[in-house]
Amino acid sequence: MASAGVVMRIKELSDRTGVSARLLRYYEEQGLLSPGRQENGYRDYDESTVARVQQIRSLLESGLTTEIIRAVLPCLAEAANSRYPAPDFVSRIRLERGRMAERLASLSKNLRAMDDYLDGLVKE
Repeated sequence: MASAGVVMRIKELSDRTGVSARLLRYYEEQGLLSPGRQENGYRDYDESTVARVQQIRSLLESGLTTEIIRAVLPCLAEAANSRYPAPDFVSRIRLERGRMAERLASLSKNLRAMDDYLDGLVKE
């Protein structure tokens, strides 16, 4: 992944992204990151890895699993640059969107219940 340009070690990537080095290594184990390796075995990352980690974090926060993220990450750039993404990619994203909508509906229901409970406490 690291190119001949500026590279950073895992500590700097961690500092720049707010993601622990342990979690960055986990992302690597899951096939989400592919750092370069120096002769001494240290990982090195190029500048584009910062954006990739942020994208991974965003996808995780939206409820996607690392397995799904691993499958869609390579397609995201292609899909963003294509007017006609692959139908199987679109189907998978639609499925995940549906799952996210279900989770959102459930969270919204729970939030309303908590608001009702808190409103009841204030009125007493």
